[in-house]
Amino acid sequence: MSAFTPADDAFAERVRASFGRQKFMSMIGARLVRVEPGHVQIELPYRDDLSQQHRFIHGGVTAAIADSAGGYAAFSLFPADATILTVEFKLNLLAPAEGQTFVATGKALRSGRTLTVCNLEVAAVADGVTTICATGLQTLMCLRGRPDAPPGT
Repeated sequence: MSAFTPADDAFAERVRASFGRQKFMSMIGARLVRVEPGHVQIELPYRDDLSQQHRFIHGGVTAAIADSAGGYAAFSLFPADATILTVEFKLNLLAPAEGQTFVATGKALRSGRTLTVCNLEVAAVADGVTTICATGLQTLMCLRGRPDAPPGT
């Protein structure tokens, strides 16, 4: 259960619609699996074309799903007339991203009028065993009065 109350009752639909417009997430095969106020999970199945030379998921891909999970966790709390930008994030790669599935979790820690801070975590699931392979912290900016969708969509 979330400790946050979203500013928009239709937050889940807005998050899902915005995620659906992210061509990069679609290209890598990531999908949104959980949307709650201040809490989002993204799942990515292993693909060899997303791996580095040791066949682990590339750190850039790990960072991308973590960034999106945190971003949408924050976005879920924003008003309907706002969009979001990542201000900064730090990600520690704790273990090789080795597994069949990768789950990125973003959880809001504090949400203010302009800035929201989220905790990030990426877990690798291999043969039913879950290993945290990355953890981080992210700051995001709420841009009020700017619709999330580009003009003409």
